[in-house]
Amino acid sequence: MQLPEKFTEKMKRLLGEEFPEFLKSYDEDRMYGLRVNTSKISCEEFEKIAPFEIKKIPWVRNGYYYDGNISPAKHPYYHAGLYYLQEPSAMTPADRLEIREYDAVLDLCAAPGGKATELGVKLGGGGVLVANDISSSRAKALLKNIELFGLTNPFVVSETPARLAEYFPEFFDRILLDAPCSGEGMFRKEPSVIKSYVANGVGYYAKLQKEILIQAVRMLKPGGKMLYSTCTFSPEEDEQSIDYIMDMFPELKLININGYDGFDTGRPEWGSGNPELKKCVRIWPHRMNGEGHFLALLQKDGVCDSGRGLSDGNKRIDKALFKKLEYFFGFMENLDWNIDYNRLELQGERLFYMPEKTAGLKGMRFLRNGLFMGECLNKRFEPSQALAMAVRRGEYKDCISLPQGDARVLKYLKGETLNLTPDEAYGKGWRLFCVDGYPLGWGKLNNGTFKNKYHSGWRVSRS
Repeated sequence: MQLPEKFTEKMKRLLGEEFPEFLKSYDEDRMYGLRVNTSKISCEEFEKIAPFEIKKIPWVRNGYYYDGNISPAKHPYYHAGLYYLQEPSAMTPADRLEIREYDAVLDLCAAPGGKATELGVKLGGGGVLVANDISSSRAKALLKNIELFGLTNPFVVSETPARLAEYFPEFFDRILLDAPCSGEGMFRKEPSVIKSYVANGVGYYAKLQKEILIQAVRMLKPGGKMLYSTCTFSPEEDEQSIDYIMDMFPELKLININGYDGFDTGRPEWGSGNPELKKCVRIWPHRMNGEGHFLALLQKDGVCDSGRGLSDGNKRIDKALFKKLEYFFGFMENLDWNIDYNRLELQGERLFYMPEKTAGLKGMRFLRNGLFMGECLNKRFEPSQALAMAVRRGEYKDCISLPQGDARVLKYLKGETLNLTPDEAYGKGWRLFCVDGYPLGWGKLNNGTFKNKYHSGWRVSRS
């Protein structure tokens, strides 16, 4: 492929004897990867039912390679949220950030959700996941992927980092900052990135990263950890950005990242010369089966208090609210969940299950706070698409499950009404529609006819 001359000259200078092998990697095919949603299915079980050939990615616990000639996004298992399509190296940051189930976690530049969804899975429904993207259109795509993965504790925001820092001073136990960058490591995967690289240059992104890093540190608790990552090779955006933030905040220190044979260390000589920079990780396309990446794990001095900065924003259920939720409670009799009813919040007719950890939100631009359960209408409850995706295999009593090869599964995803046999369905009312037991969405059954309630914005093309 045709690479920018300025880029190749720089890499030749940086890599020396390794440069010919590095350059040769751009003539090789890129690698394709998917990450299993282990909140819905174990890796072992997915390996048994995978409808196409997969091969383990050795440095990511739930990552797999697949053949780029197939289309995993068209398979019903994708629509059931069993996996996320992600470049193999890009899986590393979320994999290497240690998460505890009670943590308050921030993904600061989260869209489209590849890293946020993994962070949410690692939380296991506890704590809170704040997933932010400054672009409202990108934040909408982020919300869809979070709902598709069935996360129950999200707070999806569309704010500037500076604005977020005003709301969340020293709030987060863990922060992932996958920073906007020049994208040098993605030239093979996405050649279109070269155009913005040429237009903006490295300096533009290095300045932006420093501004965002400052706000991220302001939001990190004492004792908290932040993983900074880029998909570029540029020292100005990598080691030198880490030098800058550690100089500005002496309470930050670099800590080791779990290694892998193919990982390279950070290069102190490309920064200030600080030997601690060797604790950073560089991923090179000529050393590993993936694209370029840089990672640095930082910890702020102090003792991490998991309750610090939290407020209880959930509304307690009174008798009037209990009456409004009467039909919801009836619906929940079919769902094997241990609901903390004090975390329910009714906003108009829309019912939400709030995260364990909340904060004051007045004036903040957000798309979702908590799990949208459904609508409490006059004498009925209508469950949401997000609730269907949050239900795990076997948790809901009244299901209709068809095998992946049944043509009616695709018809359901297209939004069509289905005809079912008496053996496949009985009675009438709400049913959870599944593929091989994994939920896809809702529908209403009446005398063998299944009225489709799959989210209209999620439906696949009829062509």
